[in-house]
Amino acid sequence: MTYQHLTVETDPRGVARVTLNRPEVKNAFNEQLIADITAAMNALSKDDNARIVVLQGAGDAFSAGADLSWMKRASNFSAEENLGDARRLAAMLNSIYTCEKPVVALIHGPCMGGGTGLASACDIVIASDDAFFALSEVRLGIIPAVISPFVLHAIGARQARRFFLTGERFDAAKAKEIGLAHMVCLKVQMEETLDGVVKNLLACGPAAQGEAKKLIRIVAGRPVDDAVMEETAGIIARVRSTPEGKEGVTAFLEKRKANWIRKAE
Repeated sequence: MTYQHLTVETDPRGVARVTLNRPEVKNAFNEQLIADITAAMNALSKDDNARIVVLQGAGDAFSAGADLSWMKRASNFSAEENLGDARRLAAMLNSIYTCEKPVVALIHGPCMGGGTGLASACDIVIASDDAFFALSEVRLGIIPAVISPFVLHAIGARQARRFFLTGERFDAAKAKEIGLAHMVCLKVQMEETLDGVVKNLLACGPAAQGEAKKLIRIVAGRPVDDAVMEETAGIIARVRSTPEGKEGVTAFLEKRKANWIRKAE
């Protein structure tokens, strides 16, 4: 499949590089980029040849957020048109959040507004030391409504109170401190850092990773009670009986590599 504002390249290990490709506008979102990301993520989620998705930006930015031309058009939208627009943005973010494959964001340069939302929807975030972030919607008289569920999952309500209300910029070190980024490195070390993450991800069962992502969504925020314990007991009982679950345990007992590791080498 080809995309207007994206490139997608999958290497022999199954690492799919999804590159936002609007460098002339710092990879800002418009209707087409949103549609491209949604389609690509939905396709990769079901692609057996893809093991890991890496999201990155072309040029000197990850994403500057909303495209100015798109914002200008949206300012004249009706309420119904604005609702449709917001729903498409939400679907894009959810396609990342619910992707059955691990999604790693590789952040450099500006990561503003919707770009911060995009990073928040990813499973793992690696930020370069030149990356900076902002949830600056309030400075335009609007709010980060659609991205808020994903951002709140990443940084929590307390940090959101500060950054949603001030719209201030913060650097990669602060992003790591508040839970948005998992790792910060020099820009020249990003590929090396990514390679370490990829090796760890490829060592794990691909179906188990998809199940682990679902498990987090099921359990997060729930109290530890009889209902959640019964549900999680049922989940592990099911996963243990899958071919991958049986292969992983058998490989461990036989002191050999599981078949998914051999395929990734």
